[in-house]
Amino acid sequence: MNQLINTLNDNHITYIENEPMSAHTTFKIGGAADILITVNNINELQTAVNACKASDIPVMILGNGSNLLVSDNGIEGAVITLDGDFKEITVDGDIITSGAGAKLSRLCSVALENSLTGLEFAYGIPGSVGGAMYMNAGAYGGEMKDVALSVTALTPDGEIREVPAEELALGYRTSIFKTNGDIILFAKYKLAQGDPAAIKEKMDDVMNRRKTKQPLEYPSAGSVFKRPEGAFAGTLIEQCGLKGKTVGGAQVSEKHAGFIINIGGATCDDVMGLVKLVQDTVKAETGYFLEREIIRTGRE
Repeated sequence: MNQLINTLNDNHITYIENEPMSAHTTFKIGGAADILITVNNINELQTAVNACKASDIPVMILGNGSNLLVSDNGIEGAVITLDGDFKEITVDGDIITSGAGAKLSRLCSVALENSLTGLEFAYGIPGSVGGAMYMNAGAYGGEMKDVALSVTALTPDGEIREVPAEELALGYRTSIFKTNGDIILFAKYKLAQGDPAAIKEKMDDVMNRRKTKQPLEYPSAGSVFKRPEGAFAGTLIEQCGLKGKTVGGAQVSEKHAGFIINIGGATCDDVMGLVKLVQDTVKAETGYFLEREIIRTGRE
């Protein structure tokens, strides 16, 4: 770790040691990462990643922390967040390019400002562009693969490559990035010219539905479970009478059963205990197994 810190200092790269991850996740849960590094450009990212490799320090890239459940025991190694260049968004005709660190909601707003339609479904998804591509985020009948043109990524070998969308294995809440170890740097989208009033109306409708149906007033990580074939997770959970079920500070939302919320002081163990209770109950009563969508990470 000392060698890594020396390299970061030599290159004026910002870092914080023993940073609580509860401050960096929408669940407001998680122990400390050994070191949290913030990079502003590709050069800083490569420098930080190479320094971690040289010291055998594991690396995790953190977006908006919106689909993440971090262990109460924290994260071993380095967590890297993308700032600066990685938050820039540019528009060229009907093609929009975004850094992986930009918020998805801001990407949608930039599309609106340029009268571009196709991203309305993503408005209000509380993730980063990188996280959205990693998970192929979707909502209200749309998903990122519908508009994705390509992704520029840093490979484990240190190569920067632009990969067309058809080679990204974008599926239901999955992509090639879950297995290949690449770090998403930028994403490019092909949109269409549209009427700004109609685009705004659609975005407002999506946001309204979110506010009405989802427990946005509590910390959460969004939908906890993937949609099972032929059913809806929230409906199954509600049918089993689990709305309001609590383990410690974690609760199945009374507003939307597909969400587990932090009602105060919830731990990772509380959430995982409630997840298992929901999975076991739904399986026993309906025959469906609910696969977890949120990513659990960190020390055991």
